[in-house]
Amino acid sequence: MSIKQDQTKRVRVLIADDNKEMRDTVVRLLENDFEVVAAVGDGRALVDAARKLDPDAAIVDISMPILNGIEAVAEIKKHNPKMKAIFLTVNEDADFVRAAFDVGGLAYVVKRQMATDLHVALRHALADETFISPGCDFPGAP
Repeated sequence: MSIKQDQTKRVRVLIADDNKEMRDTVVRLLENDFEVVAAVGDGRALVDAARKLDPDAAIVDISMPILNGIEAVAEIKKHNPKMKAIFLTVNEDADFVRAAFDVGGLAYVVKRQMATDLHVALRHALADETFISPGCDFPGAP
């Protein structure tokens, strides 16, 4: 049974980005295929929402106030290791990619490619597969 066939079993997604316009854009990109349970603006709010809402996946910006996305995902994974983390960021260098995967991220999407990569990355993560936007400075997937 596919996700589209049974709308009562839609994947629940939490979005975290400190830029409201970006959050709104991500919601618009995902809302037809996924249940967006919340969109928050900082890492602490992400941790709190993840604990309260128990999403299947989170789309997370790295550069956020209070806790950055990597710190927030590391904290969430202690309590909810099954949540799939997809990082959505402007950072393309290998240190950021490695840090994202080191805390349990399964996908890494560059914001300038989110229109083409975000759905693909989310599907990969939900299948426990990795995804990295083409063009990232990363010598191979983890």
